[in-house]
Amino acid sequence: MTINSAALLRLLAFASPAFPTGGFAYSQGLEWAVESGAVTTPAALTAWLADTLTHGSARTDAILLRHAHRAHADASAVQNLTDLAAATTWPSERQAETLAQGAAFAAATPAWGAIGQGAYPVVFGAFAAAQGITEDDATLGYLAAWASAQISAAIRLSLCGQSAGLRVLAALEPTLIATAATTTTATLDDLGGACFLADIAAMRHETQYARLFRS
Repeated sequence: MTINSAALLRLLAFASPAFPTGGFAYSQGLEWAVESGAVTTPAALTAWLADTLTHGSARTDAILLRHAHRAHADASAVQNLTDLAAATTWPSERQAETLAQGAAFAAATPAWGAIGQGAYPVVFGAFAAAQGITEDDATLGYLAAWASAQISAAIRLSLCGQSAGLRVLAALEPTLIATAATTTTATLDDLGGACFLADIAAMRHETQYARLFRS
């Protein structure tokens, strides 16, 4: 087995829906968007996720992941990135989500080596670097896992079936690749987004009466 093969196996494990990061418990405001009528069809779901990848929280996560990957050997720098991630992730449900998923990821890694807790994209990036996974592969793997988790939430919300969900995932491939590519040179000054309805959805979800998800 080559080092590249081992790194690929680890990336597949870390990005797998079976990895206990708790992604099944979160919708990042999608639940409110579905109930409110903002997202009602697979086409609307595709547009919602594409916008989040291009202009919203998924892009921010990719930037944080890349910087954590580069700084993985510097515990202080990684902690600073977690602090920054917590400060730039809002409202409270979303902040709790990224920290809880980061803790779940860290708790699941001892088979490969221990890692400190932190925000999910930060610990994912730092640990991927320590495991010999390249920055570009880690970024694309993380984004693909994010998209799959969101589509899984949409299926559980009865927005679409599994076949339609797979069509959404296929349609997102160019956007996933583009977001991974465009964040290569992004600095921490580029953090931020313009997906205002997604932010409103995350805030409204905190007071939504009936909920399947924690965000």
